[in-house]
Amino acid sequence: MYTANEKRYENAQFNYLPNGLALPKISVGLWQNFGCDADYDEIKDIILTAFDMGVTHFDLANNYGPQPGDAERNFGKIFAENLKPYRNELIISTKAGYEMWDGPYGGRGGTRKYLMSSLNDSLSRMGLDYVDIFYHHCMTPETPLDETALALSDIIRQGKSLYAGISNYDGKKMHRMHHRCEDYNVPFIINQNRYSILDRTVERNGLKRQCRKKEKGLIAFSPLAQGRLSHKFKDGIPKDSRLYGKEDYCKNIGLDDKQLEQIKILCNIAEERGETLSQMAIQWLLANGVTSVLIGVRTKTQLLENLQALEKPPLTEDELIVIDEVFM
Repeated sequence: MYTANEKRYENAQFNYLPNGLALPKISVGLWQNFGCDADYDEIKDIILTAFDMGVTHFDLANNYGPQPGDAERNFGKIFAENLKPYRNELIISTKAGYEMWDGPYGGRGGTRKYLMSSLNDSLSRMGLDYVDIFYHHCMTPETPLDETALALSDIIRQGKSLYAGISNYDGKKMHRMHHRCEDYNVPFIINQNRYSILDRTVERNGLKRQCRKKEKGLIAFSPLAQGRLSHKFKDGIPKDSRLYGKEDYCKNIGLDDKQLEQIKILCNIAEERGETLSQMAIQWLLANGVTSVLIGVRTKTQLLENLQALEKPPLTEDELIVIDEVFM
């Protein structure tokens, strides 16, 4: 039977959301590598090692797979066998909004029918009475925000989630959702969006500005730009990379000769600081106002490397300026 490390909080680092809820500066996301195609013992080791090192937040969604529901089922088994005695120490989140099951009621959107049905299924897969944060994952023009906000309100009143979040909204839509949630007294506390040194969309679309203005948290996924912000790309696309030979996809995400040169420069900056580019990429997000960085790892080694970012000295103002100048 698993017993958690008694010293897990001695060096743990947290940021506080405006409502006072603490999140670890680095959280673990189960988007990829935690489904039916993963080695169960390995993913269990990753999750328990993270908790032993003070990571209290684990982030899922209904469709994390590769088969929808796989990641929640695996997490539920790990929870039941190991983490159940520590439920009060955990922040567990899940989401609904993308396609999940056949027919018109399990497709993309945020209707009351879909959100409530999906969360009930998620709780069953994970063996939980409630989640700590439930996100609306993807909005569509067919579903009024009032419908989604009222569903989130009722979910929370029923005790199935403690807080609400939204994911993949831009600044204007988040502004509107904030007011809808106020109307229904929904404790909407956090936004989850893609954000990295290479992807500044939340800066351009007003989401980051609205987070500050409306006093909401911001948690970033894909902090390493799907692996591009690592030293393995310093000398080009390696042959063992999942991007190797996929010219069209690389072009679509902006991975061209110019970006590879930028990555090489970033690697040199990180080396001068005595750390990896992955660690510097995590530090960059924390220095840029992110509440927590969601890391998705394939191995325990990657987990430990990413967590060690918190042991490195913070980026200075001059270093932040130099990093931004790389992309001018």
